[in-house]
Amino acid sequence: MHFDSDYMNICHPLILQRMQELQDQQFSGYGTDSISQSARQKIRALCNCPEAEVQFLCGGTQTNMVMINFLLRSFEGVVCAESGHIAIHESGAIEFTGHKVLPLPAKEGKISAEQVDDYVTTYYSDPNWPHIVPPGMVYITQPTEYGTLYSLSELEQLSAVCRKHSIPLYLDGARLGYALAATNITLADIARLCDAFYIGGTKCGTMFGEAAVIPHPKPDHRFFTHIKRHGALIAKGWTTAMQFDTLLEGDTLTATPYYQGCCHAITEAMRLRKALQDKGYTLPYLSPTNQQFVEVSLSQAEEFRRHLTYDQWEPPHGNRVTIRFATSWATDPHDIDRLIDLL
Repeated sequence: MHFDSDYMNICHPLILQRMQELQDQQFSGYGTDSISQSARQKIRALCNCPEAEVQFLCGGTQTNMVMINFLLRSFEGVVCAESGHIAIHESGAIEFTGHKVLPLPAKEGKISAEQVDDYVTTYYSDPNWPHIVPPGMVYITQPTEYGTLYSLSELEQLSAVCRKHSIPLYLDGARLGYALAATNITLADIARLCDAFYIGGTKCGTMFGEAAVIPHPKPDHRFFTHIKRHGALIAKGWTTAMQFDTLLEGDTLTATPYYQGCCHAITEAMRLRKALQDKGYTLPYLSPTNQQFVEVSLSQAEEFRRHLTYDQWEPPHGNRVTIRFATSWATDPHDIDRLIDLL
């Protein structure tokens, strides 16, 4: 049984079926093909942003690096939660582009509008501010690294503070599908409140790929050229776009295979969470998404390791350790049953 964060079946079966249907066709390169245009139009419609720039990249770290470097001036830094993915799990990718990560204390993986407002205000109140790396943007994830979610009100407040200080708000959407399936927040809300974000594919049913979205691009902002300069432009761009075009087929987001697969993951995660609670396990974070965290003894963790794959989330503290079980669009309900029996 596999319950680690990145394990998925190779990809959604609808994608494999579509790939077979297209195998004898030829397409123009670099995302200029009809399939890429179709996928872009679907995303624009779901975001209620007909003018949005939509580009398809390979993976989450690459997308974060390309997008953050694009949004910042060369001397600026990016504000994020101290537990944020760019601060912990991306091997210094942002720093590699020459930008400093500026972490703030987080509560269950989240930062608040008040924190951001205070940080930026304090920065410019310092008479030595020209000598200090300025906060040039704010980075958040939805869901957070702890599976928690920003509410619509929290997103609105963060957006308002960023606009007050004229800095962009960027949302890492590697697992955005699972957040959308767990709340009533829509892609149109995300596009309205964020200056840039991406819709995750790799963790939500595609073989690879993320859809980077800039809802209101500036004229001649050259994002395409920026992607090329970073070595992130795929010649056979239709292969990535095709996966989004397939999974986002439907009159509404809730009708799409993308959303329905993510809903399946939430359903199975909630079954697992209830079982953990019923059996008396300690859950340090009450995640409403596909990531479920549980504190166990080291011997229990070792016993679990004999039967399944999972993530150790934090270093052990004494004889205890926090581990993470992550469900997905591909999770077999029988595996959840087996895990519950193992508990």
